[in-house]
Amino acid sequence: MKNIAIIEDDIELRELLQRYLNIQPEFDCTIAVDSVEKFLTVAKDAPHVVISDIGLPGMSGIEGLKIIKQKFPKTEIVIFTVHDDSDSVFNSLCNGASGYLLKNMQIDQLKDSINVLGNGGSPMSPGIARRVIDYFTPNKKVKSPLSEREKEIVQGLVDGLSYKMIADKLNISIDTVRQHIRNIYRKLNVNCKAEVISKSFRGEI
Repeated sequence: MKNIAIIEDDIELRELLQRYLNIQPEFDCTIAVDSVEKFLTVAKDAPHVVISDIGLPGMSGIEGLKIIKQKFPKTEIVIFTVHDDSDSVFNSLCNGASGYLLKNMQIDQLKDSINVLGNGGSPMSPGIARRVIDYFTPNKKVKSPLSEREKEIVQGLVDGLSYKMIADKLNISIDTVRQHIRNIYRKLNVNCKAEVISKSFRGEI
């Protein structure tokens, strides 16, 4: 029998999840609390699975991931949330989440998701799984709004060159470099060199 713990501050949802899990013969859910802090206080033994929201009173679910994993290294943690933004997804996975489920799923899918964990998988809502796959797809082509000359100037910025060094390298004037920089900022909707470099590193240029 798998021991399941729930961290969810919506009392109606928390009680619904606990009732659902406890009527499954293979699950036992004795811990259902509204915060990471309370879970850490009441959990004496490692549960097999923790189902945790992100937006919690006190410590967030993402912040709690590392602490729970430090205390119970073998416990699998599944994020169960309304947040589907990329930062929440990847911060959760990087901090130790074994799965990421959205609250718009049918409750009977929760049982299947926990069983996926038991088989060594990582349960994810379909939209989240697609986002993860897209993120790691190699050589993803992004149509750049920049001209070839503007791309050369961006590469100079990435390489740490000054405007004068870029001008010398491309055999153009500093004023021309500055004009290209202004065009680059406008096309990329950024306000500084650091944002240009960041977009370049993320493959958005």
